[in-house]
Amino acid sequence: MASSIFCLFFILIFLQVNSWPLLRNHGSFDGYNASKNKLESLFGIHDFKIQNNHFPDRPMHPLDPLTIQEIETTRSILSSYQPFLGSSLRIHSLSLDEPDKSEVLRWKRGNPLPTRKAFVVVLLNGQAHLLVVDLGSGKVSSHTRNPASGYPSLSADDASTALEATFSNLVFRKAISARGVEIDDVICSAAAPGWFGPEEEGRRITKIKCYTAQNTPNYYLRPIEGLLLTVDLDSGEVINIYDTHSEIPIPKAEGTDYRRDGVEYRAPGVEPLKPISMEQPNGQSFKVEDGYIVKWASWEFHLKADQRAGIIISRATVFDPETGKRRSVMYKAFASELFVPYMDVDDGWYFRAYMDAGEFGLGATAMELVPLNDCPRNSHYIDGLFVDPDGRPVFQPNVICVFERYSGDIAWRHSGTQLNDDLIREARPKISLVARTTATVGNYDYIFDWEFQTDGSIRVTVGLSGIILAKGSPYEHINQFEIPRWDSPAGSLVSENTIGVAHDHFITFHLDMDVDGPINSFVKVDLVKNYNIAGKIERKSYWSPKRKVAKSEDDAKIKLQLDKPSEYHVINPRRKSRLGNPSGYKIVPSATATSLLDLHDPPQLRAAFTNNQIWVTPYNRSEQWAGGLFTYQSHGDDTLAVWSNRNRGIEKQDIVLWYTLGFHHLPCQEDFPVMPTVTSTFQLKPVNFFERNPIIQANPNFAEDLPMCRPGRH
Repeated sequence: MASSIFCLFFILIFLQVNSWPLLRNHGSFDGYNASKNKLESLFGIHDFKIQNNHFPDRPMHPLDPLTIQEIETTRSILSSYQPFLGSSLRIHSLSLDEPDKSEVLRWKRGNPLPTRKAFVVVLLNGQAHLLVVDLGSGKVSSHTRNPASGYPSLSADDASTALEATFSNLVFRKAISARGVEIDDVICSAAAPGWFGPEEEGRRITKIKCYTAQNTPNYYLRPIEGLLLTVDLDSGEVINIYDTHSEIPIPKAEGTDYRRDGVEYRAPGVEPLKPISMEQPNGQSFKVEDGYIVKWASWEFHLKADQRAGIIISRATVFDPETGKRRSVMYKAFASELFVPYMDVDDGWYFRAYMDAGEFGLGATAMELVPLNDCPRNSHYIDGLFVDPDGRPVFQPNVICVFERYSGDIAWRHSGTQLNDDLIREARPKISLVARTTATVGNYDYIFDWEFQTDGSIRVTVGLSGIILAKGSPYEHINQFEIPRWDSPAGSLVSENTIGVAHDHFITFHLDMDVDGPINSFVKVDLVKNYNIAGKIERKSYWSPKRKVAKSEDDAKIKLQLDKPSEYHVINPRRKSRLGNPSGYKIVPSATATSLLDLHDPPQLRAAFTNNQIWVTPYNRSEQWAGGLFTYQSHGDDTLAVWSNRNRGIEKQDIVLWYTLGFHHLPCQEDFPVMPTVTSTFQLKPVNFFERNPIIQANPNFAEDLPMCRPGRH
């Protein structure tokens, strides 16, 4: 039994579908046993033993993640902690309790580290406990209960409980049999239920949705429609079965398999692309020191994997060639929450409005990256070190890669002529450094790129790929839909009997900007249309900038509008250029989206952080997660919107910039059976931060510096 649970845990921690997928092999059904060999062969899960050589033996920086020894020490302290003695407790997260920001800013390399502490979330008897463990004294220094609504993220033990309850339920098994599906082909997922009113109080629940994996690994496209279970995670009982006795056919398996299986595919009439790679004959230009410090060109920053955020960038500084000094740009940045509401209002679908970071974890769902495909040649890989529900270290290899990118882009250029008609042609190649991670949250794959550029800019890109969440349909052609039923809010017909359900993705980023230090202000620069009233020339209108410093949080709540353009600057009013301009960085939005849900719709209340694209709040170390510390079944009472309603002062303060990047997704046939990656992005760009173009002296490329690689002769 223990080995089966162990195997199941690692299956579950790697496979999550806006939920934890639950696998059942009926041939070995006994409680919740499963065939370890079968599961390992299906998902490539082999060895999860901690390998000490992947991690530093001791922390070298105040923000380094907990080491293996520190995790084990924390677990030992909790095992003898008096309030928990004799209790069955489950650890939902265990991570570094970061030192106060002031301590980190004062720290210099070579100095003793601030006291190391662990922040632990424990669930006991349905109640969440928040603990801080002082690793220096070996004692619990703080212990509080969850002050707001919601529960910790779904754990592997929760998924195991839901699995056992589902497959041992006779009504469920009869419903599966009635649909002509073999029970040993069934795969179920435990979906976060959201929150829809007081009648759901007092129970920690999950919703169970099932699929058939017969003849395909892509079971998300073979849903068993009209069947949904609700399971109480604490009592381990099925409390409701929604069964429409649906006659909707299960979509066919044909055409759903996305694997290559070692066979080279050749499209008729299309020449296959030849392999391509960026070569670096002299090696990498970046260094990774002490496990987590990245140095490249003028940039230096701290980089680590995080069980909830996926990837965290800290202490980003840039070298100023004019002053010869290193200057602060950003203290800490990460994806704070990811809201994914679906647009089907059927009884089996209406609740699907997921918070992927808070409910499942962007680091917990990170898969090992695929060399040469996820990441190019010469990448440096960083591992994740997380914990299981017993508080034991879990090693997830190669979840972050760092690499240099050159794709033929131009950093700057100009051509012209001199007075003597000599031609000037100056151009510089654009080379950047990328830190990348991916999160496979079940059906969807998210790709996060933090791209550092030589001109001092940072570009953040989010890519979406993977499998769309599908709904079974009785129709095989749109002509079969009743008018106007074909234009249903459910989505689009993407294959026979398969509707790709319409949905959104909103990713809210926490950007603790420290432009030349922590005391900053937020400036909205409106581009205002003016009219030529004097009429001395034929020109009728023009625009001019109008700057306004935000005094309070209300002043900094921004809804982007194309017809009312603005720039958004974070400045240091104490640091001026030689021309008197304040040093600053601006956020540059790209294509984005805003939520169309009603503000009082329960999912939108929980995700009110998407009501604006930009927010600015005063720094508060307890305000990091836009959807609240606990999002699972939360009510929306601990979100960025709630904090910001206090309307605190933000001028000349230590401030945090929040930006929400959004996608509306109406699926189409090209998204079947796996969707091509779609991306959106934003940038953080220096504005009067440097005295002039900081890469004016960048070196061009010369042919003699780049060896020509040709196929060898046989």
